[in-house]
Amino acid sequence: MEEVYILSLDIGTSTIRSVIYNARTEIVGNAFNQVVLHYPEPGYVEIDPEELWVSITDAVKKSLQDASLSAGQITAMGISTQRSTFITWSRKNGQPFHRFCTWKDLRADKLVKEWNNSYTWKFIKVGAYILHMVSRSKRFKAGSVFKFSNNQTTLRLFWALNNVQSLKTAVESGDAMFGTLDTWLLYKLTGNKLHMTDVSSASATGFFDPFTMQWASWAMSIFGIPMSALPEVVDTAGDHFTSTEPDIFGCAIPIRCCIADQTASMWGSCCFEAGAAKLTLGTGTFCNVNTGRAPHAALAGLYPVLGWRLGPELVYAVEGANNDTATLIKWAQSIDLFDNPADTADIAMSVSDTDGVYFVPAFSGLGPPYNDCTAGTGFVGIKPSTSKAHLVRAVLEALAFRTLQLVNCVRSETAYSLHTIRVDGGVANNEFVAQLVSDLTGLRVERAAHVEMSSLGCAHIVGLHLGIFKSKDEIISLRKIGKVFIPRAHVKKSYEYTFSRWEDAVKRLCGWYTETKTQNVCDNVINNKMAEQNGGYSK
Repeated sequence: MEEVYILSLDIGTSTIRSVIYNARTEIVGNAFNQVVLHYPEPGYVEIDPEELWVSITDAVKKSLQDASLSAGQITAMGISTQRSTFITWSRKNGQPFHRFCTWKDLRADKLVKEWNNSYTWKFIKVGAYILHMVSRSKRFKAGSVFKFSNNQTTLRLFWALNNVQSLKTAVESGDAMFGTLDTWLLYKLTGNKLHMTDVSSASATGFFDPFTMQWASWAMSIFGIPMSALPEVVDTAGDHFTSTEPDIFGCAIPIRCCIADQTASMWGSCCFEAGAAKLTLGTGTFCNVNTGRAPHAALAGLYPVLGWRLGPELVYAVEGANNDTATLIKWAQSIDLFDNPADTADIAMSVSDTDGVYFVPAFSGLGPPYNDCTAGTGFVGIKPSTSKAHLVRAVLEALAFRTLQLVNCVRSETAYSLHTIRVDGGVANNEFVAQLVSDLTGLRVERAAHVEMSSLGCAHIVGLHLGIFKSKDEIISLRKIGKVFIPRAHVKKSYEYTFSRWEDAVKRLCGWYTETKTQNVCDNVINNKMAEQNGGYSK
């Protein structure tokens, strides 16, 4: 019987990975390239589409070479991508009107604040609250507490529609096309034929209604987003994705899946049942819980997203996120706190505590439960006795503390009793962080044998669609756990005071930046330093 090969293409914020799996989900070919981020102005975080396209095609070709395979031997491919990063381009000639505006971009921060505080939006939320009281509909409950944020697409797209002249002209003439990264990539891979996105990526934009499963008409009306420019929203897997153009890789490769990276990692971690939880410690930290067929109406800043839609199977997830994780590790390396990120666990454990030093990790603001994009980053409590080891330990402890807060938000807002959490992402390899997360949350932490779950999850979906895997149970049987971390009650007890003092430090730095430009200048300096780094942890 001819061997089956699935190519999984994962485009994260830091890294492009092309991984080729066989029918037993064993890796037979692997290649990666770095994503080059551009910072043309303070607060702007962009990706050049041409640079990205070259890097993507190069990664795929290198993975084929690594596996000693040709494109014609690939049974099918799947794609997982970072979410909420978008671009617009011309329907006539395919040329972009601007670079990708990434989910970490802060150019719309002023608009976010203005809209969240506007009388118009407050009136809409009050109306939604009244409708919820009358109908008890979760949709209106979600609307009554909805807040705009920088990592949603909505207000960054609104900014582009009002500030990019070529895009404004194209909208007027009907020539504009919009897409998140997955949409643009499908368009390019299929020779400008497809204009599609799957439900998981659409739901992360902020203007796709997860309750009605349609682009939100209120957003079209308020922000002037042209419906004609939006892609068709389709199932996560299917033949509708067609195939790559033959001349790109030498032979057409069938595309059978397109999914957002965080929900792809839920598949890689086999979080198939309601209440199953996974934690990705990559570029950012993402805590996702499968909520089954019911979208979650958030109160504390958690966000309801669509996990996937496979024919009649529609699965939702609730998500809490912290935007800075691996970025903090890279920054700490850039200022010479250590030479190799792999050494940080040993460095942290070389001292018994942080000597009273606390670190607030807020380069991109703070997510739940603070939801404060004006928070500052910094060390608090440095003294003459402070060493580099104390600073390194303070950084790693802060990552675990923020993870604890996300898990606590999930616990307070959902009815699920969490006992185990499955962890992936580059920072999950850090023994100190993984164990401390287990200790503080009281959860059994299962770390996969290979921590890049988005690629694996994408391959799972492709294999299930093609009938390579007969069921999810078969996929579960192939899951490989690398290490299990068991919570230590005495460690959690010993950290009670430390965590309380860290929360005090965070409160001092919340609202630190009264002027957005000041924050953005700091981010720009930091990001440019990190862009020079090639090693370290990445998603």
